[in-house]
Amino acid sequence: MTGFTLLGSGCRVGTFSKNHFAMYSSSPDEDSQNQKRLESLKIGVLPNYSPTKQKGMTQALDRYLEKTLGLKVDFRIASEYQNIIDWLVKEEIDIAYLGATSYLEALERGARVKPLVAPIDKYSGRPWFKSVIFVKADSSVQSLSDLKGKRVAFVDKFSTSGYLVPAIAFQQIRITPKYDFAQTIYAGTHYKSIKALQEGKVDAAATNIPFYMKLKKLGKLNPREFRAIWESDYISQVPIVVCQKLPEELVENLKLAFLQAPRSISRGSSTRNKQPS
Repeated sequence: MTGFTLLGSGCRVGTFSKNHFAMYSSSPDEDSQNQKRLESLKIGVLPNYSPTKQKGMTQALDRYLEKTLGLKVDFRIASEYQNIIDWLVKEEIDIAYLGATSYLEALERGARVKPLVAPIDKYSGRPWFKSVIFVKADSSVQSLSDLKGKRVAFVDKFSTSGYLVPAIAFQQIRITPKYDFAQTIYAGTHYKSIKALQEGKVDAAATNIPFYMKLKKLGKLNPREFRAIWESDYISQVPIVVCQKLPEELVENLKLAFLQAPRSISRGSSTRNKQPS
């Protein structure tokens, strides 16, 4: 990501400066409880690559946040989207990178979280993105309706661009993935969804345009091998969220830390480069 867009209450876009710190006040019991939580800051990240690779990608941001906040920071990489929701509900993490679907699911299950900042995608330079379905360039498939009876890869049932938005598009043309495809695969990550198409395991794959652009720039796919048969309307980026129990002063410091993060850290950190979900 190249930067962050700050969201205030109600997820409205706003701005932030050092002069807008809000001091945390609480009862002695709450102070004691929060002091225990402040021994370390736990950050949950959705899966994107292998755990080993993703752990390495978080190191620069980890060091930056520890130095800036004066706290130990622990990144916790989920093995699947459901993990993040469970951790938030059980308050096992303090911060989370979510997609729209997992964010709404977490709220529905009672997670006490609030928005912190929303990322601007580093490849498109925009705080929004599009879901897309690709096929091989030489495929006979020309539209969504042609996928009936074919093999299709999605990312995860809690992925916004990798499942929910495409599923709604299929529903609108009376195609139900569970019954109308020869095979439906939930690959687990956007990379694995594209990989399944590359390897000929499926006839089409769902992902999002920023992730496709990222793979293209990194040389991990040849754009001439793929063709988009469908794109969604614009989808707003979902904010990074924080647990409501965190001291307000720490929350404001976190906002400032993210907003002022050096570009090299933003580029090198995983947090999936906050790729859309």
